[in-house]
Amino acid sequence: MPIHIVLVEPEIPQNTGNIARTCSVTGAQLHLVRPLGFRIDDAKLKRAGLDYWHELNIQFHDSFAQLKQTYPNGRFFCATTKGSKLYTDFSYQDGDFFVFGKETKGLAPEILEAHHDTRIRIPMLPVSRSLNLSNSVAIVAYEALRQLQFPSLI
Repeated sequence: MPIHIVLVEPEIPQNTGNIARTCSVTGAQLHLVRPLGFRIDDAKLKRAGLDYWHELNIQFHDSFAQLKQTYPNGRFFCATTKGSKLYTDFSYQDGDFFVFGKETKGLAPEILEAHHDTRIRIPMLPVSRSLNLSNSVAIVAYEALRQLQFPSLI
């Protein structure tokens, strides 16, 4: 897999479905960290991308710690509005992990603190709202894939 997309406790099935679709067409591996705010057979999830799930590699994890134990040498970039560096400030490598938090709260403080040096943010106006999760994943994923020269993509 050129890159890994990690959703920690996603809440909105339509976002996860759209992200699954993005992973499907880019070859990214999708990781879902429980608990999920929906059932995998949720009709909203299906409308947003479940029909693409047979074309992607998806893994489920009971916790973020479990994911990190499975990939002890992984490089984890945590997307947050609290990041000091832009997502374009890093040089990405094959196999990097891009971690996104739940829609209502983002990533837990302990995850952000553990990855202080690899927190990334997408520039936005200083307003109370942020980008939709699926849009944020697409922006970051395509930047990483661009840097990797779009491996296997036509």
